Amino acid sequence: MSWRPQYRSSKFRHVFGKAATKENCYDGVPITRSVQDNHFCAINPRFVAVITECAGGGAFLVISIHHTGKVDPHHPRVCGHRGYVLDIKWNPFNDFCIASCSEDTTVKIWDIPKHGVLKDITIPRKELQGHSRRVGLIEWHPTAENVLFSTAYDYKVMVWNLDTPEQVIKNPVKTISEHTDLVLSMSFNTDGSKLATSCKDKKIRIIDPRTGRLLREANCKSHKANKVLFLGNLKMLLSTGNSRWNHRQIALWDQEDLSVTLAEEDLDGSSGVIFPFYDPDTHMVYLAGKGDGNIRYYEISSEKPYMQFLTEHRSFLPQKGMGVMPKRGLDVCSCEVFRFYRLVTIKSLIEPLSMIVPRRSESYQEDIYPMTAGDEPAMTAEEWLRGMDKGPVLMSLKPGIRLLDHDRTLRRPLDGQSRAGLLELAQMDSEDSKDCKSPNSINNLQQEDKAQDMIWTNASNGCEAFQCSPPKTESELRQAFFQQQSEIRRLRDLLSQREIRITQLELEIKNVKNSPRVSR
Repeated sequence: MSWRPQYRSSKFRHVFGKAATKENCYDGVPITRSVQDNHFCAINPRFVAVITECAGGGAFLVISIHHTGKVDPHHPRVCGHRGYVLDIKWNPFNDFCIASCSEDTTVKIWDIPKHGVLKDITIPRKELQGHSRRVGLIEWHPTAENVLFSTAYDYKVMVWNLDTPEQVIKNPVKTISEHTDLVLSMSFNTDGSKLATSCKDKKIRIIDPRTGRLLREANCKSHKANKVLFLGNLKMLLSTGNSRWNHRQIALWDQEDLSVTLAEEDLDGSSGVIFPFYDPDTHMVYLAGKGDGNIRYYEISSEKPYMQFLTEHRSFLPQKGMGVMPKRGLDVCSCEVFRFYRLVTIKSLIEPLSMIVPRRSESYQEDIYPMTAGDEPAMTAEEWLRGMDKGPVLMSLKPGIRLLDHDRTLRRPLDGQSRAGLLELAQMDSEDSKDCKSPNSINNLQQEDKAQDMIWTNASNGCEAFQCSPPKTESELRQAFFQQQSEIRRLRDLLSQREIRITQLELEIKNVKNSPRVSR
C-alpha cells in the first residue's frame, strides 16, 4: 500500500492578522510604565479603557470605541485612586460599568456616562475595602451579575457582592486563603463553578469559589506556571510559563488530574510573560508575548495531539499589554473571529489587530459564528451564592438579531444612575418579559401571527388591480413592472423580519427553559 500524507481538516488553518491603519488607531495615549504583568487595557463594544501614566495618584482613560486618531492630551480621566492603578475590567453585563484596583489597597466600581467621559470622574459608585496590601488583579464572574473577585499582595482572594446598597463595602462575602505567595492570574470555567489560579510559588490550583475549598493542586517541576486559563467546555487547562531550562513554554492539563501535563511545547528563549487568550467558539488559543510583537495561535482539540500550531502574526512594534473585544463587538461581515488591542508604548499607540478567516463570500458565515455568550446575566449574585450554577445566556451574532438584542440592552437602565426618562422604556421591557413568561404567551404569539398574516395578505393583494386589468400601453406596462419590483422588495423585507422574529423567539424560549424561575 502506498504511503499517503495525513491532512488535517480545519476552517481556521489560514487565519491571518490584519492590523488597523494609522487613522483607525488611538494615537498619543500616555500608557502606564508599570512593570505589573497585566493587560493594562479593557475593551467592550462601546469604550476603550487604558491605564495611563500620571502624577499624584492613579488614573485611567476611557475613550469611545469610534474616537480613533489623535487623542487629546487633556482628555478627561477617571482619577479617584490615591495610588497607581494596576488592573481594570469592564462589567461583562453592563457596558457602562468598570472596575479598577490600585496600590492604595482598594477596588472601585465606576459608572461611565452614556456619551463618554466629558469631565474628570473622581467619585466611584462603590468602593471595596478589605485587602491589607496593594490589589493587583480583579475578575468578574462570567455568569452571575455583580460578583467580583480581587486578589492582592496579601496573598488573599476576596469575593464581593455588589448588590448591597452600601457605597463602601468593607466585608467580602468570602476570603480565600489557600495561596502562600502572590496570585498571578485567575480564570473561571464556563459556568463559574471553578476558579483556577496560578501563583508565584509556581503551583496551579483549582478552587471552589463559593466555599474557598482547594479541589486540586499541580506542582510540576518541569513547568513553572505563570498564567493559567480554563479552556471552555474541553475540561482542560492551559498554562504559560518557563521550562526547566528557562525557555518560554505552554502546557495543557486535564482539570480532573493535575499530577502530570497532557502536552508541553517550548516556544523560545525570550524572557517576557506570555498572555494566553482562548476563543471557545473556534477552539483557538492565542499566545501574545509581553515585550515582543509576536502572536502565535493554535487550535485545541480534546484528542491527541491536543494542540495544533496554525501560524504566527509578527510585528516590529513590541506590545506592553493587550485588550480583547468581546465577540458581540466583532465585524462578522468581514469574517473577523477575534480582535486584539495592542498597547505599543514606544509610540504611545493603541493598535487594533483583527484575526480574519479568509472567505470569498461577504455574507454571514454561520459555521464560524456559533451561538456565543451574550451580555445578559444567567443569575443574580444571591442565586449564585446560594449554590446555583448556570451556563452563560447565549446569543446569535447574526446582524439582524444582534441589533434587536443591542436595542434591548440600550433600554436597560444603569445601576446607581438616575432613571428619569427611562421609566417608560423600563415598563416596556417589564411588559415584554411578562408576556414571554406568562401562560398567555402562546395566545399572544398566535395573535402576532394573525396580524402578520393580515400584513402578508395585504401585501399580496397589492397587485390585484393589475391582474384584473392588464396594462395596454408601454407606460402602463413600465409602471406595473416598477410596482411589482417594489412589492417584491417589500415582501423580502417582511420575510427577513419574520425570520429574525422566529430566531429571537427561539432564543427567548431557550433562555426561559434554562431559567430556574420557570421550574419553580
